[in-house]
Order: sequence, then structure tokens, then C-alpha cells
Amino acid sequence: MANRKRSGSKSGKIVIFAIEFLIIAVLLFVLIKFVIPATKTTETGGLNVVKIDETKPEEIGISEEVQQMTEEGGSMSPYLNIAFFGIDATSTSVSALEKGYRSDSIMICSINQDTGDVKLCSVYRDTYLNTGKDTYQKCNAAYALGGGNAAVSMLNSNLDLDITNWMSVSYRGLSDAIDSLGGIYLDIDEAEIGHLNAYQSAIADILKEKYVPLSETGYQKVNGMQAAAYCRIRYTAGDDFKRAERQREVLQGIMDAAKGADSDKLVATFNKVSGSVLTSIDSETLLSMVKNIANYKIVDEGGFPEESLRTTGTIGAKGSCVIPVDLSKNVIWLHKFLFNDEDYTPSETVQSYSSVIYSDTSKYLGY
Repeated sequence: MANRKRSGSKSGKIVIFAIEFLIIAVLLFVLIKFVIPATKTTETGGLNVVKIDETKPEEIGISEEVQQMTEEGGSMSPYLNIAFFGIDATSTSVSALEKGYRSDSIMICSINQDTGDVKLCSVYRDTYLNTGKDTYQKCNAAYALGGGNAAVSMLNSNLDLDITNWMSVSYRGLSDAIDSLGGIYLDIDEAEIGHLNAYQSAIADILKEKYVPLSETGYQKVNGMQAAAYCRIRYTAGDDFKRAERQREVLQGIMDAAKGADSDKLVATFNKVSGSVLTSIDSETLLSMVKNIANYKIVDEGGFPEESLRTTGTIGAKGSCVIPVDLSKNVIWLHKFLFNDEDYTPSETVQSYSSVIYSDTSKYLGY
């Protein structure tokens, strides 16, 4: 009972996790051949769009080495990389997604534009990285400092990526979208069901809605609020790492539901949630992609830092962190995982960050 009470606490802030943006991924998996770099500003067709100036890649952390890899024939050229952020905010409004709140969930979606294969990689929110201006701390602070563009810059510079497309979405958008798709299927076990129902209570308070407790475990269809609650669970074996895995399970469930939906239902889902979204991609582009959802498939998923290349510990005033013991080796692993690059050499920027992280953390962890 104590654990249930803890997981469903209604005091303090209610954290918005990666699941809140996962429904937007349904609309993004069709970006393969039709994507148009986002250059629009303000609001377009109900979608709140934030401009990224792609003529200045260095301003969002894309190094010269990475720019070369994205050119035709480069190891990253067939891939489209998208970042999703779940924001640590009590409000469901779009203004809460702009900045000032931490991204308590971060996910990279990498799409092979030649094959339609999709790979997902969670970046653990407490990972000790350079969040900008040579400040090293938990990586989820980057969003609070400068919103989606700053968080994307953090990912690009630490991981040698070329992300210009990103999305954040509120609780309301998630719940509405999953319900609009008719629900998704999840396998709920005994250790999860109590936490799930308790978290539903907290989410229902935010949305000012009633909720339906789950009464049994097993593989079953869940609604939007139940799915959101499932992705908040962290007090079971595996802790935060298991939570990130649950978030990816829900994304797979949403993908499956979207593939079974007709184009009218997908467009209706988009229209229902577009006002709850903050993104760097304009709505016209998104709508042009929705109807091709069936062409894409999730083929693999993982988490960064990689399990054998990470540790955890308290880093002074920075608190409990996930430590990439060797950032360079982790980036090598990531490029092999996402892009099948067997011979990747990290940029000079990543190598310098790696040295600082080792120096900062080794004195606390004794390695």
C-alpha cells in the first residue's frame, strides 16, 4: 500500500513523461520521403510551430563532421532523426511546453528513409551531459533552459546527431489521441497494475476527468489515460530504465493502432491533438505524411547510455545521475545501433565532452 500511495501522490508537481508525445510519433513515422525542413514560425493550422534555422546547423549543435555524414553517401544520409520530449510541467497548456520545465523523458526516433525501418532510443533523463555553455548536469535541464531547440542542441552536440525535427505534447493530447485511435493493447503484470491505477488518479486530477481503474492483469486494450499512467510507472524492478522501456512499448502500441486505422481516422486524430503540440514541424507537412503510416515498422529499441557503458551515482550537488562512463564509446555504440555504422569515430567535440565527464564523475565514483 505504501508504494501505491507514493506512485499516486497528488501533492507537488505531476510529471509529464515521454508517453505524452508518443501519439505525435504516429504522425511522424511517414516523414520518410515527403519531409520538408521546417522553416515556418508561430502557428500553422492549429499546430504551434517553433522555427529552426537549418542554414545555421552549428547553432543547434550539429558539428561539421556530422554535416559531412549526412551528405549523399555518408553513413547518416538515409536517416531522418526526430526528438520527442515529455515535459516536467503541471499545466496541460502549450505555453508550458515552451521552456522553463525539464524534459523528464527524451526519445530519439531514427527512420531509415530507404527501408521504412524505425529505431527508438530513450535518452535517460538523469544522464550527465553538457547541457550548453560548458555546463554539465542532468541532460533534462537543457529543455528548461531554452525549450526544444536547446534540448535538440544538447542531443546533437553530445551524441553527434543532426536532429532538426522535434515535438512535445501535453497530457491532454496523449489521452485524446489514444482514445481517438480506439485504444491500444498492453500487457499489464501484477507489479504494475496497482501503480497504474494510482497514477490514473493523479492524471485525472490534472485533466479534470474521471478514470476507469483496471481490475485485472494480462494483455488487454487500454484507453488513453490508462496508457499514460502505465508510462509513469517507475517503482518496480528496473526503476527508471524500465519506465523508459514501457514508454517504448506504448509507442509500439500506438503504431499498431495507427496502422489499423483508415486515413480519415488518422487525420481526425491529428486534428484533435494538434492544438496540444509544440514542434519544429509545420502542420501541412505532418498532414501530408499521415496517410503513409502503414509503410513503417519499428525494428529495434534501446536506451542511452548503453547498459554495459553506464553507471549511476551521486555527483555532488548535481544529485543522482546516470553516468556514461565513456561518452565516446557510448556514441560509437549509438551510431552502430541507429545507423549500422561499424566504424564510427566520434567528433572532437564528443571526445572533449567525454574527457570532462570522466574527470567530473570519477572523483565521486572512484573509477
